[in-house]
Amino acid sequence: MPQLQELLRDLPVELQGDPTVDIKSIVYDSRCASPGSLFVALRGEHTDGHFYLADAQARGAVAALVEAWPDQATVQLPAIARTADTRVALATLAARFYQFPAQSLGLVGVTGTDGKTTTTFLIESILRAAGYRTGLIGTVTIRIGDTCYQHDLRQTTPQSLDVQRLLAEMRAVDVDWAVLEATSHGLALHRLDHCPFDIAVVTNVTQEHLDFHGSIENYRRAKGKLLEFVRDRGNRPYPTGIVLNADDEGARSLAHFAGDAPILWYSVSGQALLTADAIRVSTEGTTFRLRFKEQIANVTLQLVGPWNVENALAAAGVGLILGLPLDVIIRGLEELVSVPGRFTKVDCGQPFSVIVDYAHTPESFQRVLPLARQIAAGRVIVVFGSAGERDRIKRRLQGAITARWADFAILTSEDPRFENPWAIINDIAEGMRSAGAREGQHYLRIEDRRIAIREALQRAQPGDIVLLLGKGHEQCIIYGNERRPWDELAEARRALEDLGYHCPR
Repeated sequence: MPQLQELLRDLPVELQGDPTVDIKSIVYDSRCASPGSLFVALRGEHTDGHFYLADAQARGAVAALVEAWPDQATVQLPAIARTADTRVALATLAARFYQFPAQSLGLVGVTGTDGKTTTTFLIESILRAAGYRTGLIGTVTIRIGDTCYQHDLRQTTPQSLDVQRLLAEMRAVDVDWAVLEATSHGLALHRLDHCPFDIAVVTNVTQEHLDFHGSIENYRRAKGKLLEFVRDRGNRPYPTGIVLNADDEGARSLAHFAGDAPILWYSVSGQALLTADAIRVSTEGTTFRLRFKEQIANVTLQLVGPWNVENALAAAGVGLILGLPLDVIIRGLEELVSVPGRFTKVDCGQPFSVIVDYAHTPESFQRVLPLARQIAAGRVIVVFGSAGERDRIKRRLQGAITARWADFAILTSEDPRFENPWAIINDIAEGMRSAGAREGQHYLRIEDRRIAIREALQRAQPGDIVLLLGKGHEQCIIYGNERRPWDELAEARRALEDLGYHCPR
């Protein structure tokens, strides 16, 4: 059990109280505090951990790390330390508390606006096909060796304390390689500090999260930190390299962050060492021919969508950096059956297709909607919204793209948070109108997502495709501070059953 002074060693802090107090746990949520806890006060978007110092004290915390000294009349902990940025300090505290678990694991980080989750699933499938014991931290799933569970934390990259704890749990069960989704938020907010990544993957970098980063340059700079982690990883007994999408201007723009780290480029247009051609997509899966140097192999993915070829190449790049045989890499790609919430079919015997997908960015709309148009025998009907308190520009772009590719759309809520849901929907509608769509003829506005889905399914005719976009695997819709339970797949099934179709259980 470390003493507070051991955890704070060399950190730029001022300390009041007993530096020798023993720390049994570290928490950043006062509700998780218990006797012997160190409470770290983080400033968030809607609240401030400094407001909960007294609550942490009441639950048994013996120390706190703050950015501002508290009122001594209400907070009288045995020890309080002050620093300029508690998020930066938390990463170091967490790594020290868990004894730097990343030093005992190979680390793969995947960043990009789209494709992170599928790419991490494919990478992990390749690693497992090669006989490695794996860990996974991402949007949908956390795996620790043989234990795997889905979650809805809404933080693709968890707080640094959680990352270090999960890596420590992986170390405890002898995981060889951990695969992590590395978001721009997670990188900018120091959640992945003290993670010496061995391999980094960049799928693409388009427009997203400008509400947080302020500019596309800042967004790219945040993602570039992942490449710098690889560049600066030091002496580690693991293969190293960076896998970049040569077809994406945003991914190309990050190459300079790699320094001397080797880069493996991939492309579906043939302008790289690792390429794909002969791509064929059906409702059953996706086939393509993979080329690497003089090696050529046919690949049959169980995943639907041409964009999955790019994801597969990115994952294959990791396998190649590890020196795996091509047949092992392909087996890993082909063994992945599905990714939760990604182009998932809902089949209740209806004469039209219903597909749930997590697409929520303009780039992902540009991928999913043309595919739906390509494989639909009839019309393309789309139900979607856009997130509140996020980049407003993308809402109009989503509307304009939908107007181009879909026959009909129902604009609804996704996660309005503290924004007016109708204001978000109206922003999307403006994009629809700018592309020539007319309300009533080409789209409707229905704020209640449950009603919106039912309206879309009632309108569907034989041969149509109904796309339910934006929620995917998520298990709630966020209104203000309220997380209302939500399951898009289950909601679609219930709506189909209400229409008289039988959904298998």
